[in-house]
Amino acid sequence: MNLKKGVLGPNLKLSLPPNEASLSKFLTESGTFKDGDLLVNRDGVRIVSQSDHETPQLIQPSDNQISLADFDAIKVIGKGNGGIVRLVQHKWTEQFFALKAIQMNIEESARRQIAKELKINQSSQCPYVVVCYQSFYHNGAISIILEYMDGGSLADFLQKVKNIPEAYLAAICKQVLNGLSYLHHEKHIIHRDLKPSNLLINHRGEVKITDFGVSAVLASTSGLANTLIGTYNYMSPERISGGAYGYKSDIWSLGLVLLECATGKFPYSPPQQSEGWVNMFELMETIVDQPPPCPPEDQFSPEFCSFISACLKKEPNDRQSANELLVHPFINMYNNVDIDLASYFTHAGSPLATFCLVKSGASN
Repeated sequence: MNLKKGVLGPNLKLSLPPNEASLSKFLTESGTFKDGDLLVNRDGVRIVSQSDHETPQLIQPSDNQISLADFDAIKVIGKGNGGIVRLVQHKWTEQFFALKAIQMNIEESARRQIAKELKINQSSQCPYVVVCYQSFYHNGAISIILEYMDGGSLADFLQKVKNIPEAYLAAICKQVLNGLSYLHHEKHIIHRDLKPSNLLINHRGEVKITDFGVSAVLASTSGLANTLIGTYNYMSPERISGGAYGYKSDIWSLGLVLLECATGKFPYSPPQQSEGWVNMFELMETIVDQPPPCPPEDQFSPEFCSFISACLKKEPNDRQSANELLVHPFINMYNNVDIDLASYFTHAGSPLATFCLVKSGASN
């Protein structure tokens, strides 16, 4: 080959390497290296399935890759005798969860109750029950990773709106009844502490049952329990009296919850209104000895009054079951009305919520 210095022959071309892709293409603002389904950050490597929009697939309860190190704590969102609940974020998918931490330096009976809660959480997978993803034991504490319900509890919601119109109550109650039907008839579980603070809501309009710290697992549908555990305010007469009780004790609690949501106040009033209850025993005696409360008939529909009556029977055998209540006229009287719980929960207390209800023709 006869080439002059610096000159290429007619059939010889110089091939240069392509421009390297910018490193920023593979880095996220959170400091994670990302390429397809590969995610790498300071805590290690994960292979995360991708959707069509390149968004990490949401974690499922069966995901065995979850560990406590995968979560960043955001803030405390709840405190109680059962422990502390924090909002946490998963480092790989940026998904939010609630982390309930329970210190285990407690007496043996409480340990057994927590063990029971963990078993219920792991076995109960239902759209109307708060999802438990995983549980861990670390540094003397049990940590439970739970579904994050961003609307808080029904108790929180009631503080904002004071009372809930019937149409929305029917939609809320239908979800709670579906949850109770699953717990009672499929899992043989009595919740034993159904109250507004144990019903959680989210921006999608979902209502889910949570907190099985005092629930009882029954061996069969005919099983009965006889322990006095739970919140006295919503406790059924047969439980307060110390007798055996079954699933329908939860139905009594549901009736009180709905009546409180409808009227904006707890259904039982102390004898001396200005002084309040002398003590908890006075309230318990009232629940056992006095007729059950009922909604004012001039303020509520006959269907709603009938539903509350079906729940608040002093004799448990006279109460309807969750399955029976699901076909009650009150639950289904708004089936042809577009009830948007998502908007209602989001815009609670604003003119928009009232406008949507009036427009739908579903006011009390």
